[in-house]
Parts: sequence; C-alpha cells; structure tokens
Amino acid sequence: MSLPLIVREAAQEDIREAVDWYERQSPGLGADFLRCLDACLSLISRHPEIFPEVYRKSRMALLRRFPYLVIYRPTPEFISVVAVVHGSRHPRR
Repeated sequence: MSLPLIVREAAQEDIREAVDWYERQSPGLGADFLRCLDACLSLISRHPEIFPEVYRKSRMALLRRFPYLVIYRPTPEFISVVAVVHGSRHPRR
C-alpha cells in the first residue's frame, strides 16, 4: 500500500531550482532529474521505512544519477517531503 506524498512548498522550490539548473546545463537534463526524483518518491511512498532516519524522525533518500537528497517525514497517514537538496549542502538548512 502506498501512502500519499505531500511535497512542502520549500521542497517544491528546491525541485524547481534543480530542474532549472540542469536544463541550463543541457536541454532535457531537467526532465531526467524529474524522472529520477519521481522514481525515488514512488519508492518512498511504497516503502517509507526503507531509508535511514537521520534527524528527529526525518529520513533521507538518495537519488540515483543525481547528487540530491530527499528529506522526508513519514506519518501513518501520509509522507511529508520536507526538502530536496544537493548532497553538498547540509540537510538541516
């Protein structure tokens, strides 16, 4: 059973910035980033406990192919995606 995902506004902004940056690097790369992110979010939705807890019930997943982290908090009813940050940034920002 999959849990619904709620992508917080800050995470949506993180995603927009990443897509824009990748598109400026190479046309179509932003779409590739979104596909990788979608695959990661789908896995989180189906198996929220699969990734390690890193801070106060928050968990962290790594994207394949792109150096980004998805920070999320699972609850029994839904999963809150808090941030999508570059791996070189401190996740507690």
